[in-house]
Amino acid sequence: MSDNQNLLAEQRRALILDEVRRRGGARVNELTRRLNVSDMTVRRDLDALARQGVIEKVHGGAVPVADTEARTHEPGFEAKSALAQGAKEEIARVAATMVLPGSAIALSGGTTTYAVARRLLDVPELTVVTNSVRVADVFHAAQGSTATVVLTGGVRTPSDALVGPVADRAIGSLHFDLLFLGVHGVSVEAGLSTPNLAEAETNRRLIRSARRVVVVADHTKWGTVALGSFARLDEVDTLVTDAGTPEAVRAQMAEHVPGLVVAGEA
Repeated sequence: MSDNQNLLAEQRRALILDEVRRRGGARVNELTRRLNVSDMTVRRDLDALARQGVIEKVHGGAVPVADTEARTHEPGFEAKSALAQGAKEEIARVAATMVLPGSAIALSGGTTTYAVARRLLDVPELTVVTNSVRVADVFHAAQGSTATVVLTGGVRTPSDALVGPVADRAIGSLHFDLLFLGVHGVSVEAGLSTPNLAEAETNRRLIRSARRVVVVADHTKWGTVALGSFARLDEVDTLVTDAGTPEAVRAQMAEHVPGLVVAGEA
């Protein structure tokens, strides 16, 4: 499948997810008419969204996942890595252009920040603060990397972030120019949220230590509200999302975040 086909599929699935969440459910025949695609295409899209854990398939259509699951379930790193891969790569490509040589940056745990890290290997003389072993390994494994990496330590979460008092103390003593922050959920009401309360506190510390906060979040994160909120949208300087995010959602984001960047658009 080509990159354009991948992008079209992700845009279509974002529209389906928005419809299911907004209406509390949607039927296959309604979605085929609205999107002007085949019944088989819609069913494949519903299968993909169900694997991501954002909808539940029912006879003849789909409904949103139950609130309790959306608020408390924390998928592992490998499971998250398989979701919206094309969108994450586009976001990472754009986010990496914001980094200047010689700057001090931070990257939170997460699969999108991991993608950003891989795009930064050729930027010289970076100081990289991270609470992600995966992100640290990207720089340590790269031949010729000139980055200085500061790994916070802490207790590892299911999504491979290091959190807790050790991480919080380390982050609280540092200052960095730019923070790339991954999130579990983004909404107007709840702001940025995560299922892990310890990770919520560690993310708050990262935000306090950063001069500029850049959230990297693909279209599947919008409208998800997890157990612990850790920041309002107006605490974010820039939000980088992908072209699969519907126009109505972009308009809502733009009302609350000073800078909105949509990756993957011509």
